[in-house]
Amino acid sequence: MTGVRESEGPGRGRRVRELTMEEKGIPFIRFVSAAALLLLGACVVLLSWVPPVSRDALVHHLALPKLFLRHGILADFPTMVYSYYPMNLDLLYMIPLRFGNDIAPKLIHFSFGLLTAWVLYAYLKSRLGRTYGLMAALFFLSTPVIVKLSTTVYVDLGVIFFSTAALLLLLQWAERRFRSRYLLLSAVCCGLALGTKYNALICLLLLTFLASVLRVRGAPSGRRGFLSAAGSGVLYLTVALLLFSPWMIRNYTLKSNPLHPLFKGWFTGAGAGVGREGAGQIRASGPRYGFFTYRKVVYGESGWDIALLPLRIFFQGRDGDPRYFDGRLNPFLLILPVFAFLRRGEERKPMAKEKWVFLAFSVLFLCFALFTSALRIRYISPIIPPLVILSVLGVRNLAAWGKEKGASWGRVGGPALAVGLSAAMIFLNAAYVHAQFRIVEPFTYIRGSVSRDQYIDKRRPEYAAMRYMSKALPRDARVLFLFVGKRGYYCDRDYVLFEGAFKRAVTRGGSPREICRGLQLAGVSHLLVFEPLLNRWVLDNFRGDRLKRIRKFFERYVRGLYCRNGFCVAALNCPADG
Repeated sequence: MTGVRESEGPGRGRRVRELTMEEKGIPFIRFVSAAALLLLGACVVLLSWVPPVSRDALVHHLALPKLFLRHGILADFPTMVYSYYPMNLDLLYMIPLRFGNDIAPKLIHFSFGLLTAWVLYAYLKSRLGRTYGLMAALFFLSTPVIVKLSTTVYVDLGVIFFSTAALLLLLQWAERRFRSRYLLLSAVCCGLALGTKYNALICLLLLTFLASVLRVRGAPSGRRGFLSAAGSGVLYLTVALLLFSPWMIRNYTLKSNPLHPLFKGWFTGAGAGVGREGAGQIRASGPRYGFFTYRKVVYGESGWDIALLPLRIFFQGRDGDPRYFDGRLNPFLLILPVFAFLRRGEERKPMAKEKWVFLAFSVLFLCFALFTSALRIRYISPIIPPLVILSVLGVRNLAAWGKEKGASWGRVGGPALAVGLSAAMIFLNAAYVHAQFRIVEPFTYIRGSVSRDQYIDKRRPEYAAMRYMSKALPRDARVLFLFVGKRGYYCDRDYVLFEGAFKRAVTRGGSPREICRGLQLAGVSHLLVFEPLLNRWVLDNFRGDRLKRIRKFFERYVRGLYCRNGFCVAALNCPADG
């Protein structure tokens, strides 16, 4: 969408710039992009202005900051494996939670999306101009999974921002003749990404390798060049790990494993494995079979289905469905980057090299993610900004394609195709945003048509039981969650999640009294049980005397207090010793 013709001005002998047709459209495109960004930002704020109901927020990203405010940041919660994940952003969420505001954390999370959009804008403005920078910001912020993350209390937008900044700073380091400050700033950003989520370990691996590769290409050949490249990689790794070290020290102190629960066998001698966790991380106690076998057995996918996973994620994403990657991308993030690699003689040298870096980063990150965790769109989200950059470069190449061909139809066809594909991409994203308003229903809450309790109760069936416990149970109560799903944010009493201990106690054939005493010794005073799942588990796993013992335990030592939507609160009444 660039290009001018210069001609002699009549009678003055000076050059007059004549705008080509595609350049005449740039102010309009720039205006539309800026207006769309403002509208999108307003939509995200409206969608965020409701009480949090997303699963991971209630399990982890709000629940743990709330517990830290009550017990201290250094408190240990051994029944909550996710309490050992790095939590840079979760600590930020403690600030508004301290003042009773649990909507502000969504806006904090969204702010990292805005920062990423600004970084993309700044990068492409320097390479292609303001118009393409605005397009990149719009493409990124309107991508369905980014919209979803922007309206929920997660941490993935923090990882995206820090990893994108780290990648672009490395490229800046190479372009600015290897000035150390750019390398150090990139390593700092990578370390902050590590302190936000374990998925950034892949970024650490890729960016450390990239730092060495870039230095090799700019250093003299021979031993001196090798040592310079190796030194750059070591420096990068050291600085990044230094920023990450507080979380490693905490985990080593509590679990003798700086990366707990990852790589448990390396540090504690336990069997290690790679598998799925509720929060999407690699875990120590792996599944019985690998990721690909899991998809084949559980979802019935064929070999071709599994082989096409890297392509399917762009077309088959679906919110809330693990089979379809629990999130949505946009197929044009796969289509438009293809045109970024059209040969263009006048392409600036840095951009010509950097686009291959973006492609390599995206492909390698996706490959690593496929083999290290369950495939969720948000776990591979650091590849979205590089793909957005390649998409915008593809649009630019399409717009200039007709001019290079020299055909009159091409002068119209190239820009028209670029605008058409861009508009199709934005249309798909806009349709997703519109659908979110039907799902979230923010106006019913903002207008006051429904109260906070009514809004949450409609979307979280356990909320009524949580509210009862917060009002009726003594402040020193300790509640055991059984088949509840770990969503403890709205519980204002201490709670524990060791369902496994309860299952083992029942399975090993303990008497009803022994089961009760075991729970009491663990400090449990009350139970919150999802009865349908508990009943199914009992009937599917026990027969005869064991089934009778379980029934006697609940009949003799468990007193029901409240029940709604299948979630029941009960008091534990163990007999006195003697």
